[in-house]
Amino acid sequence: MKFMGYRRANGQIGIRNYVLVLATSVCSNQVAREIAEKVQGCTYINNTFGCCQIGSDARLTTKTVINTALNGNIGAVVVVGLGCEGTEPTYVYDEILKTGKPVKMVTIQGDGGTLGALAKGAEFAREFAQQLSLQVREECDISELILGMECGGSDTTSGLASNPTVGEASDAIVNNGGTSMLSETTEFIGAEHVVARRAITPEASDAILKLVRDCEARAMALGEDIRGGQPTPGNIEGGLTTIEEKSLGCIHKSGHAPITGVLNYADIPVNKGLYIMDSPGQDVESMTGMAAGGAHIMVFTTGRGSPTGNAIAPVIKITGNKQTYNKMPGNIDLDVSAIIDGDKSIPDMGQVLLDEILLVASGKQTKAETLGHKEFCIYKTAPTF
Repeated sequence: MKFMGYRRANGQIGIRNYVLVLATSVCSNQVAREIAEKVQGCTYINNTFGCCQIGSDARLTTKTVINTALNGNIGAVVVVGLGCEGTEPTYVYDEILKTGKPVKMVTIQGDGGTLGALAKGAEFAREFAQQLSLQVREECDISELILGMECGGSDTTSGLASNPTVGEASDAIVNNGGTSMLSETTEFIGAEHVVARRAITPEASDAILKLVRDCEARAMALGEDIRGGQPTPGNIEGGLTTIEEKSLGCIHKSGHAPITGVLNYADIPVNKGLYIMDSPGQDVESMTGMAAGGAHIMVFTTGRGSPTGNAIAPVIKITGNKQTYNKMPGNIDLDVSAIIDGDKSIPDMGQVLLDEILLVASGKQTKAETLGHKEFCIYKTAPTF
């Protein structure tokens, strides 16, 4: 199976050809956004952190920012910093430069304030965008594709139709040598033993079980039982009654392929296969982590409906609820309610989804893209000081 993608100088592939205007902290967000909006072909991230963080929390923000820039969908980067933040612009620039990806840097303090940095950054972005416009798509094998899987606003149809459909597509990608990521640690609590049995090594199985133990322990340390927030009120209204019920539906997104290993948030897999990324149940934070982990494309199942997109990777929305699709046809790409109606099988709709994934990988825009949804939020593990 093939798709038409962009080949990078380092051999990496991308399915989009963005210039990323990369804010290293909240202080440079406005300038980064204005540069990206001024120059066609750019995207930007809404980085609400990057300063006054400490320890592992600060390191996580810096890693996520850098790894986002390394995603294959990014053809070039303009780093935009204030100049004195914790996520140092020069460090981010140097780490990107090491990979051979085209990169330039401006700082608001060093390049004449808002107007000076805006003018200089826009010129860098324009030059990159012109260069990238000359690049043509070429045939790529599905084995080079990295899929991210997400669910949000789940209801009873999610576990019965849309999530199993995604599992079929994920299996096809993994079985053909590609890579897939299952996110949201909170959403396989109560089903972790089922997931762990599919790990290819005892170490990976233990790591899966530890993810859930650690997740619950973090909540307990704050004096909260995570089961008080899961299922969410919307999930309950959609017919899900317990966290175990939600989790058993959620894990269907991973299909039946063996699990290669566990990734920390925003980590890039070094091998092919099916991975679990330790990420929160909050949709935008979870997808941000997978994009930083290299996901070229996301499939997002939703029973209740969601408009969410991503700043880096196109997001395909899928629902098994016909009423939801009819209420939000401008947001949801694929209706698989025919499974619920008994008119189509899960494998049938899995093939339809796989075909859509290859079309989007070849350039077809998702509905979230056409509407300009570029949600981005980094997972935060500690207070800001």
